[in-house]
Amino acid sequence: MSKRIAFVTIGQSPRTDVMPDIVAECRTVFTATERGVLDGLDDTAIAALAPQPGEAILASRLADGRGVVMGKPAVERRLREIFAELDTQGFDLIVLLCTGVFGRFDTRTPFLEPQHAVDHVVQGLAYGKEILGVMLPEPGQADDFEGIPGFVTKPGHGSPYVADPMPALRLAGASLAETDMIVMHCIGYTEAMRQEVARAAGRPVMLSRRIVAHAIDLLLT
Repeated sequence: MSKRIAFVTIGQSPRTDVMPDIVAECRTVFTATERGVLDGLDDTAIAALAPQPGEAILASRLADGRGVVMGKPAVERRLREIFAELDTQGFDLIVLLCTGVFGRFDTRTPFLEPQHAVDHVVQGLAYGKEILGVMLPEPGQADDFEGIPGFVTKPGHGSPYVADPMPALRLAGASLAETDMIVMHCIGYTEAMRQEVARAAGRPVMLSRRIVAHAIDLLLT
């Protein structure tokens, strides 16, 4: 019997740019339900969620493919409301489609928090390395990135949510050529983007969405 998984994006659902890759990578058979923090909001309401001075920045995607930048406090409040609702609906797993750092989410339903999953897998795979390159969508996110314990982290920037992300990703990859390993620390980055960064940097590059897909398998099999 297939499992029931709720996937929650901080942008709008459906995440047609993410879910096919996760489905293809997973061995687990599941039925997906998607929800989004920005579902049902018009452009005016979304603009009201823009980061205020001093707030941490989050980046995501609208259903029509446009990128959007939001302040973390408003997103986190809405996430807590959505998780409370999903927690009553009998899912086998709730998956947050974001690698941002949030306060603890308390759910009775098993919950996959990608930031912890990604960072701890990276710690294991980069064992013995010293300098870790971290790809982030927006330059302002470097100030809020807490780093990965055990490594010096060097940020690179390139949004996956623009019409042609590859030029910026090539430049960012080249700027990380002196690191030991690179992690693309956003669910929005694709395998094609990973390959572009790897070619520019000449370094091993890890993709967050692949780590999340394998974590789903580990939790449900």
